[in-house]
Amino acid sequence: MTALSALLVLTLMGLLLGFALGLAAKVFHVETDPLLDEVSALMPGTQCGQCGYAGCNQAAEAMVKGETPVTCCPPGGKTLAATIAGKLGISISLDSMNDELLLARVNPGLCTGCTRCYKACPTDAIVGANKQIHGVIMAACTGCGSCLAACPERCIDMVPESKALDSWHWPKPIAA
Repeated sequence: MTALSALLVLTLMGLLLGFALGLAAKVFHVETDPLLDEVSALMPGTQCGQCGYAGCNQAAEAMVKGETPVTCCPPGGKTLAATIAGKLGISISLDSMNDELLLARVNPGLCTGCTRCYKACPTDAIVGANKQIHGVIMAACTGCGSCLAACPERCIDMVPESKALDSWHWPKPIAA
């Protein structure tokens, strides 16, 4: 009988707490700007800090308020800038943005395996173990440069993205 009463009490507690949480969610709901939510959803979400803000949500908020240009996110590139400009209804010039993305590369002859670089990487693009040579997963690297500042051996270089079938783009023809 005690097991049945304990089960009944726990079930009743679960139902009451669930109802209370649902009610609190409705009462304390905070309305947000739908445009801000759309721009935040478009951001890469790596929180790399290349834009000068602590994270992607803060950068999106500054873009919506007009405090920073929509071209401030290097990992997002021209595509993200054009998409956000379309959402915000502003016109921008993408000529000033760098076409070439610079990615991290570890020089294996200098790497001592101190693990500071992969601890600093916001996207976990650097792999390796303690006292082992590290490597960079180029597909995950955003080129933020956080690993450069963290590496005491200066064994990390920023190099252009290598051309492969998935990263190569046909150049636009020159207008006559």
